[in-house]
Amino acid sequence: MKSIHYLAFSLALALTFPAPGDAFTREKSGPQADVRAAHRAALAPATQQAGENNPGELSGRILYQVLLAEMALQRDRADLASQSYYDLAMRTKDPGIIARAVEIAGHVRQTDRALELVRLWVQVDPDSIRAQHVLINVMVLTNQFDGLASQMIRTLEADKEALPANLLSINRLFARTEDKRAVLQVVAKVCAAFTALPEAHYALAVAAATAGDSTQALSETQLAFERKPGWEAAALLEAQILAQQSMSAGIESIKRFLVSYPQARDARLYLARTLIGEKRYPEAKYQFEQLLVAYPNNPEVVYPVAILALQEKDRPLARAQLKHLLTLDVADKSTPNFYLGQLADEDKRSEEAIDYYRRVTPGENFLTAQLRIARLLADDGKLDLARSHLRDAAETNPAQSTPLIIGEAALLREAKQPAAALALLDQRLAVEPEQPDLLYESALLAEKLGRVEIAESRLRKLMALQPDNAQAYNALGYSFADRNINLPEARRLIEKALQLAPEDPFILDSLGWVMYRQGDLEGALAKLERAHTIRADPEIAAHIGEILWRLGRVDDAWRTFREALKKDPDNEVLSEAARKFAR
Repeated sequence: MKSIHYLAFSLALALTFPAPGDAFTREKSGPQADVRAAHRAALAPATQQAGENNPGELSGRILYQVLLAEMALQRDRADLASQSYYDLAMRTKDPGIIARAVEIAGHVRQTDRALELVRLWVQVDPDSIRAQHVLINVMVLTNQFDGLASQMIRTLEADKEALPANLLSINRLFARTEDKRAVLQVVAKVCAAFTALPEAHYALAVAAATAGDSTQALSETQLAFERKPGWEAAALLEAQILAQQSMSAGIESIKRFLVSYPQARDARLYLARTLIGEKRYPEAKYQFEQLLVAYPNNPEVVYPVAILALQEKDRPLARAQLKHLLTLDVADKSTPNFYLGQLADEDKRSEEAIDYYRRVTPGENFLTAQLRIARLLADDGKLDLARSHLRDAAETNPAQSTPLIIGEAALLREAKQPAAALALLDQRLAVEPEQPDLLYESALLAEKLGRVEIAESRLRKLMALQPDNAQAYNALGYSFADRNINLPEARRLIEKALQLAPEDPFILDSLGWVMYRQGDLEGALAKLERAHTIRADPEIAAHIGEILWRLGRVDDAWRTFREALKKDPDNEVLSEAARKFAR
């Protein structure tokens, strides 16, 4: 006898009733073959019974009505099919036809009809486990809770072997029921019939927790644990319930359990992950180290150890565990390859980094990996190879082609080829004239080349397409401010950008710069210093140094330039500002 867990308790009615057209196999010989394939077994009892009374006549009529119903389904007239099967079910009282009628009624969401039919099904075939299961599902869906508990108890008792597993699954039956207090009442009645089983108390604890009754939930969890000492699932449930009130209480609960049962893997995993969520990294690392000793080849242990090591900047441990993860049977090897590429990248081992990055397949980290390969090749003087790599990646992954082209343009810009970079973006814009990133990047390049009309036109177009794009407003406002033109509009644009992104340091820098252009040096300095506090960017430092110089605070200006140049000696804007005000 199959368990309730397998057949129905994890299903809502929408899952219980698949699309009727999916229930039978299509044959090339037409609609009659569809009916024969789908209903030969179901019709046999009905037609046999009918044949005993009037051979050929009633059985032919049944077959004809089934044929009409199935043809209606094929023509998307499920309502007609449902009515036909309902009439046929009521006339024949055949379990197979009733089951099909229930299925179609459920598919068209005729829940009242489905309930009437399934009650008939149980009446004519009281030993049918499937009928009992479907009745329970329909009662839940229609919120028919009167008598539901007794029906569930009878069905549970019919399969003693599967009873514990089925008790654990009953809450999933009510996943879509909004009245969780009503669910608790039903589950309490059901579990009261099986109080000797720890699974009954566990199920009641879940229902109580879902209904917001943490006191009852904890009490039932304790009863479950008393009947089954060392039960890890009960310990985890208790910790989760406590964590809803206090994360520390949940952590302490699972810690106490682990003192008595140190080999409980899932509990220790839960503790380690919870500690990470609470940013208690040293404690989490200790728990993962314990797991690693016991389960050195378990990806669920190895992967979080590697990630935690990365967070804690324990590079040797991270590298070792990521490499080990690649030797295990895991579906996703792109992620460890990507992180290993980053580690090699940070250590200036370019060839090794490129090798790992090349193993990153399309997905979350694919774009970043390809851009880093190109950057490393370009830094090694292989600009043509870098560009070729990005083009190959774009060709094989069209969905990423635009950001890859923007990446190629960035390589050209940094190689002092802004005209070539703009030409590349213009070529792509001809294909995607309203692509926001292309408009923005090409506008910045156009301004750099002195083609300010193009820059302004594209930024205004971007603002029209994306009225909430703070960077578009900021870019045009800063362009005006930097050229010392249209200052009132520049300030309005930048203030609009700041409304959209209040803590953006570069927008604050732009506001400080336009205030400087308007003669408010003290106000400008305050904005720039706030921006520099958020992000110590060399160009913001250059602006601060210039304003300090204009205010007559020469020593402060030079101190600002020197400190910034120590961190970013190659920044052009900063170096130019320092030369401009050289003593």
